[in-house]
Amino acid sequence: MGFPKDFLFGVATSAAQIEGAAQEDGRGLSIWDVFSRIPNKIADNTTPEIACDHYHLFKDDVKLMRELGVNSYRFSISWSRVMPEGTGQINQKGLDFYKRLVEELNKNDIVPNATLYHWDLPYELECRGGFLNRDVAEWFGEYAELMFRELGDSVPLWATINEPIATYVGYAKGGFAPGRKLERFGRAANHNILLSHARGVEAFRSVNPKNSKIGIVVDIWHQHPANSENAADVQAAEDGNERTYRSYLDPIFKGQYSPYLLECMEKEGSMPDIRSGDFEKISAPIDFFGLNCYNRVLASAEDTKIETIEQTGGNFLDNGTEFYPKAVYDAIKMMHERYNIKIPIYITENGTYNCNEEIVDGKIHDTDRIKYVEGFLNWIEKAIDEGYDVRSYYLWSLMDNFEWSAGNSFRFGITHTDFNTQERIWKDSAFWYRDFIKKNLL
Repeated sequence: MGFPKDFLFGVATSAAQIEGAAQEDGRGLSIWDVFSRIPNKIADNTTPEIACDHYHLFKDDVKLMRELGVNSYRFSISWSRVMPEGTGQINQKGLDFYKRLVEELNKNDIVPNATLYHWDLPYELECRGGFLNRDVAEWFGEYAELMFRELGDSVPLWATINEPIATYVGYAKGGFAPGRKLERFGRAANHNILLSHARGVEAFRSVNPKNSKIGIVVDIWHQHPANSENAADVQAAEDGNERTYRSYLDPIFKGQYSPYLLECMEKEGSMPDIRSGDFEKISAPIDFFGLNCYNRVLASAEDTKIETIEQTGGNFLDNGTEFYPKAVYDAIKMMHERYNIKIPIYITENGTYNCNEEIVDGKIHDTDRIKYVEGFLNWIEKAIDEGYDVRSYYLWSLMDNFEWSAGNSFRFGITHTDFNTQERIWKDSAFWYRDFIKKNLL
């Protein structure tokens, strides 16, 4: 059967990673602007101050998308660009930028897919407690309502939150902005970001944009036991899944945290402030589920490094990561079997990094990236052939960008970014993806 004629083949980015212009035209600081300036928090000590300068070069980047042949573009909106303090005052210049971007996409027959929150909380709101403050849901609702009112009718796909686990990492593990390091902070942030999602859905229903859908994006890195015959490894994998993706999917699709997670939070003193009515709000119906899928995780009770584990059932790319494209098929199937979802799934991110990407004679031969993407697309096609309602594939990413704590050192793009000149150079994977899209959209 193959991919349906209306299937969306796209590319994805996020505001903080590509826009730059961090302090131009009235934009306020985000938590990543501040976090990246703390010495040694970013691997190469770069910042998102300029990044890919997409704020100034967006028309060139849309032209690049058109040449690639993609029919959709997933991007995020910088909350602090449109509301510098997170609430209250609106920055018209920031709002106008997104209106121009959406207009340019629609003019080129590229479907806009917008994410409201991709990790870059306005710094002014972090000073008021950020995601540790339950009021963040109302702050987010105000921002969401503004964007739905201003852009709702011209953007058919909206996601409230991208990968809420990144917020947990920022509050519990310190590896991401804002850099806090307490488990109880992480669990509080988790609950409050789910409340923010709920408030965003409520705002969407209130504004009721024409022909638009609302969803959320969660990344599933399903944990498998390193040794399925070792009870401790089996338990380690189960524990990992409960603490990661299930801690979002259970509230959204089942209206509760699992008894296992509740018991863990009680024992560990990390129980968030859960109030009557919270889960009813969090589990309000959505129109689609956004699935980010990059790989699986092998869990060991002894925390054995993945490279030393045999019986993996996969092989490894040159960057050291396991090549296991069946992960996306497993995740799609699990969403139906465990959560019984009746809404379409959009694959909103998938990609890999640092595939021996030296420029030789003006060309970049990223063979491993092509192998990786083709493998995942094959498993997505299998899922579609089996009757699963999967409607998109967004390759991460359009271009090399500011890769959070890895700075500019992790290159995920199918186009190479020269961060000094802002030149975009097509990698072999870009030509491959262009040809794949052309073949499958005919």
